[in-house]
Amino acid sequence: MTAVPESYEDGLRRLLIEWDPLDVAEDVQDEYDCVVGHLLLLLRTGSDQERIAGFLRTDLTDHFGLDPRFLGTESMAARLVAWWGAAAPHAGA
Repeated sequence: MTAVPESYEDGLRRLLIEWDPLDVAEDVQDEYDCVVGHLLLLLRTGSDQERIAGFLRTDLTDHFGLDPRFLGTESMAARLVAWWGAAAPHAGA
C-alpha cells in the first residue's frame, strides 16, 4: 500500500477540526492529529461507516475521556466515508 498524499491528511484534519468534539479546535489546531493516521488506514482499507463510527466512539471514550453518545459519531463517520469516496476514490485498498 502506497503512502496517502499529504493533501488527504490535511483534508481529514480539516474535517476533524470542523467536527471538534472536544470544542478546542479554535485554540489547538493539532488536537486530533492522533487519530488521522488510524482513520486514513480505515478509509484506505474500505472500512464502512459502522466500523469508523465504532472507532470514533472508542477513541472518544478511551483516549479523550468523553461520552460519545451525543457527539455525532455516526454522522461524522458518514461524512468521512463520503469525503473519502469523493476525495480519494483511487487511494483505497
